[in-house]
Amino acid sequence: MQTQKIIIAALLQATQSFAQHAPTVKPQIAPGEVIKKGKLVYSEININASAEKVWSVLTNFQDYPTWNPFIRSISGPLVKGGHLTAFLQPEGEKGMTFKPLVLQCMPQKELRWIGKLGISHIFDGEHTFNITENGNGTVTFRQYEHFRGILIPFFKKMLDKGTLQGFNNMNEKLKERAEKKN
Repeated sequence: MQTQKIIIAALLQATQSFAQHAPTVKPQIAPGEVIKKGKLVYSEININASAEKVWSVLTNFQDYPTWNPFIRSISGPLVKGGHLTAFLQPEGEKGMTFKPLVLQCMPQKELRWIGKLGISHIFDGEHTFNITENGNGTVTFRQYEHFRGILIPFFKKMLDKGTLQGFNNMNEKLKERAEKKN
């Protein structure tokens, strides 16, 4: 029992030290509703399609296995307060299934959920998909996630490489699919 307490204390101390010395990044996006501090992974892309078309592709979960290289499958009620079941697998990495809670579902504008690894504050991620109309028949699609928890320092490499690459790959395929339907 004493050994476990020492390990937990060391992890907490390492996490606090990391947080104090980590470079701060000021994103040009709104902070998460639930997670206001922590690690941010961000990607955006311009799409030559309407917000309606992009939203249609984004929320057609049954087609994800045919085009989405990051979120391999997802199901569940797309309503605020609903629980989804999602299987994520960044390229070249082991996948994981989780059951996020939908925080926001504003058609043609924003879909946001929060997923947790076990209990809160161990490894939580608030994931946002944002669609902004540019006024010229195109949209900017933003996908980002705020992470928090004591395990963040141990997942930094995966977040900086695999997760970011997963976001970029998904954004490219979403663009391809939405523009094809145009």
